[in-house]
Amino acid sequence: MTQVKIVNQSPFELPAYATLSSAGMDLRANLSEPLTLKPLQRAMVPTGLFIELPQGYEAQIRPRSGLAAKHGISLLNTPGTIDADYRGEIKIIVVNLSAQDFLLNPGERIAQMVVNQYEKVEWLPVETLAESERGAGGFGSTGMK
Repeated sequence: MTQVKIVNQSPFELPAYATLSSAGMDLRANLSEPLTLKPLQRAMVPTGLFIELPQGYEAQIRPRSGLAAKHGISLLNTPGTIDADYRGEIKIIVVNLSAQDFLLNPGERIAQMVVNQYEKVEWLPVETLAESERGAGGFGSTGMK
């Protein structure tokens, strides 16, 4: 398991995996008082967390399915990417896509973070690409056959 340095300036516990097979860790809203999001309103919500990822790693910030399904709450710029050289506070761009106000409470779980290792690529300019079963089919071309 890779260790990642983290500074927690919030009163809430560190992000943690909920189960043995969880890919993501929940992030909490580091608010001093509740925040009301009106329909279609967005807000930059602080987490109080700062991380130092090893070179070759990234963190992706993703919506929580329960908030999306039950309340229409999602994230803009999703998945958000945190690069290994970023040292600022992790902030979450939350949006209310429902028709009702949403009350976001201090410490509420608002997003999930998945840490991944990645590999950089080098472009190899060519004139043609190898054929594949899918070919140039896109946007729904593999569904309903």
